[in-house]
Amino acid sequence: MSIKHLAKKLKAKTKAVGAGLLTAFLMLQNSTVAYAAGGGIGGSQIAKGTEKLIQDATTWLMVLAPVVAGLLIIYFCIRRSAADEMDQKKWNNRIVVAIVSCIGAVLGSATLNIIIGYYQ
Repeated sequence: MSIKHLAKKLKAKTKAVGAGLLTAFLMLQNSTVAYAAGGGIGGSQIAKGTEKLIQDATTWLMVLAPVVAGLLIIYFCIRRSAADEMDQKKWNNRIVVAIVSCIGAVLGSATLNIIIGYYQ
């Protein structure tokens, strides 16, 4: 490559970068600033609806998680009683996982419910 060829490439790149910067500057100069309404986002219908949706979902989760976990534990106990010794260990692990998952779901939904309660 010759020096003239490199100088041509550099000149072309400089023009492209300059045009991009000029375009960005002009776009920023022509933009308008929008301000939110007086109530803010907390007073909007979307925020209130989302808050109510999360509160209802966590309430349902606190009810459904123990019911589903209880049904799964009953099913796992029935399967464990019909399994041999090797499979009984797997069913015991599944029972423990169901119990821990139920506790996690209830605690998570209760925590979310408490956090949402502070915004009311």
